[in-house]
Amino acid sequence: MDEPTKLLTVYSDYLTAQLRLSASTVEVYTLEARLFLGYCRQESLEVEQVTVGSLIEYLIHRQLEGISQKTTAKAVSALRAFFTFLHRERLIPDNPAVHLELPRTSRRIPEVYSLEQVEAILAAIDTGTPAGIRDRCLFELIYSCGLRVSEAVALTLDRIYPKASMLRVVGKGSKERLVPMGEQALHWIGRYLEEARPAILRNPKERALFINRSGKGLSRKGMWKRFKEIQALAGVQGKIHTLRHSFATHLLQGGADLRAVQTLLGHADIGTTQIYTHVDERQLHRQHRRYHPRG
Repeated sequence: MDEPTKLLTVYSDYLTAQLRLSASTVEVYTLEARLFLGYCRQESLEVEQVTVGSLIEYLIHRQLEGISQKTTAKAVSALRAFFTFLHRERLIPDNPAVHLELPRTSRRIPEVYSLEQVEAILAAIDTGTPAGIRDRCLFELIYSCGLRVSEAVALTLDRIYPKASMLRVVGKGSKERLVPMGEQALHWIGRYLEEARPAILRNPKERALFINRSGKGLSRKGMWKRFKEIQALAGVQGKIHTLRHSFATHLLQGGADLRAVQTLLGHADIGTTQIYTHVDERQLHRQHRRYHPRG
């Protein structure tokens, strides 16, 4: 194992154990560090020699390669974390990344399904098979409870409380939250646990809630594949995450308090939740243009 590989391995462990970042964030940050080290090799630049000017030149180089403003912002965050780690380990005398500023990014209004589209997606699932009941339960939970795909993947049997109508969800940064389940979610999780999961299960010791036909935990890739197939049947376009966006938007449209939605989604910053209020504003503009004589 060469020196850069060893360094990145230690860095990845630091992100996971010390900063307790999610697996996807650790993957992105480690990749960004690897890309930067590769750039340093090409430029014959030692890490100890890197200045804030070097970092800016690197980011300009990435932008010229075609990365978006959003990706640039992620790269800046990743470089900050990497150089904090290097300085913490006393591998560099100073931390030039503290002078990097995050680029301003405009928040994109999320795509949202209508209630009719959600119903069409769920109705397109064939619940005549164990796998179909699993899929109905899975996508019902993602919509009804506002789960991220990573949170649905991470669900285990000991985090389901049917009698209390609650889920214990592990979100970003390994933060846990309790999320209530409604009647539909309870119905489908009951059917899945009683009828479908035992039929798919191969190893009694498997603790993952959602399992594939091999009896192992269902992966994100497996979820995306099934959702794409179901969408095609329903004639609806979008992503699994759109179900989570729809969960938040439909709550706010129904009169839910923004702080309550923030808690249900597991957002650390209410500013992240406020983006869903813009969806309602867009709807208001459409209604105004359509029905008002001065619209």
